[in-house]
Amino acid sequence: MSQKPLFIEGCRLVSPGGEAGAMRGGSMGELRVIERCDVLIENGCVSWIDADEATMPPGAELIRAEGRVLMPAFVDAHTHACWAGDRLDEWDRKLAGAGYLDLLEAGGGIMSTVRAVREASEFDLADALVERLNRALRHGVTTIEVKSGYGLTTEGELKMLRGIASAADRWAGTVTLTACIGHAIDPDRPDHVGKTIGETLPAITAEFPDAAIDAYCEQGAWSLADCVRLFDAASNAGHTCRVHADQFNDLGMIPEAIRIGLRSVDHLEATSPEHLAELARSPAFGVALPISGFHTDGRYANMRAFVDVGGALVLASNWNPGSSPSCSVPLAMALGVRFGGLRPAEAINAVTANAADLLGLEDRGRVRAGMRADLVLLHHKDERELCHEVGGNPVRLVICEGIVRHNARPVDGFTSRP
Repeated sequence: MSQKPLFIEGCRLVSPGGEAGAMRGGSMGELRVIERCDVLIENGCVSWIDADEATMPPGAELIRAEGRVLMPAFVDAHTHACWAGDRLDEWDRKLAGAGYLDLLEAGGGIMSTVRAVREASEFDLADALVERLNRALRHGVTTIEVKSGYGLTTEGELKMLRGIASAADRWAGTVTLTACIGHAIDPDRPDHVGKTIGETLPAITAEFPDAAIDAYCEQGAWSLADCVRLFDAASNAGHTCRVHADQFNDLGMIPEAIRIGLRSVDHLEATSPEHLAELARSPAFGVALPISGFHTDGRYANMRAFVDVGGALVLASNWNPGSSPSCSVPLAMALGVRFGGLRPAEAINAVTANAADLLGLEDRGRVRAGMRADLVLLHHKDERELCHEVGGNPVRLVICEGIVRHNARPVDGFTSRP
């Protein structure tokens, strides 16, 4: 990669503590802060960090931070950002008193989006996703996980995954793929679970061997026993596995997830204290999705308890058209502090170092020499403002692999590159 170096002058540098890997338990509150320093970016990576007054190298582009926070760009490790249609009529029904599981069992919810996705082409899905990815980037996200799961047939899931891969090729940041083939039960597909495990999974393994496999373990969706069947088969095929669990009911997925070796358990709003502690003691991540609680029913994972007993926590947006209609990672952080009991430093670590480690990306999530230069410069001079502010976009500048990709307020002649 050939590009001009970037010289960031006079920033407040904020980065997760520790040298590498996930933060858990008490370490989640640790941040490395340099009150004022200069940072040089060359060839897509952080070249050096100097707390003294450094000299800008010849030919570098200057960014005057003026004391603003420079930190790792956000890693959104759980989204359903590829979809078609909308769920506004369903939202009207929810406002009139219908429950989420009631809508799902009546053929709404996930199945409503499934019908819209089946009618859309691969190109339609990719085009819509590119627009959403660019929106997320303007809010500081340079790495994002995107799930399939609205196809629910072999053909439909492959169409979604191809659309996601196509969009990823057209985006400046990094997209990781997850095949959420256990998202719902299609009542019009006989032996849906058997066909998903016996037909859809092998087809995905053949075309997308690096995709993670996911399922939704919940009443009205996939049962515990069926999830275990899927994950055993997927693990044997070499896939990393994750699970949506305990959103409304604790069905006992966590002990099975630990036995199988799942990478994460996501949602956790209804998790019993015993299972939450069991998850915290395991190698798996716990992923909290507080925008879902904010939008659906006011219930949140007990993030404070999970961290206090040693858990490795990730916060994510869960961006989707039904239960979490927001791409804002800062909003997820603000809600995690207010309703999950987190401290701002813990929320920062949960969307940077921990989220990157969950996705298996060791080259980002911290600001250190030699690491990929995926960074955000905030409007703010105090990182706590990320969680204090609600509803705004705190991001002034987004740097992705050493290139300025978004600039909310042009600095020294910079303009955003598409």
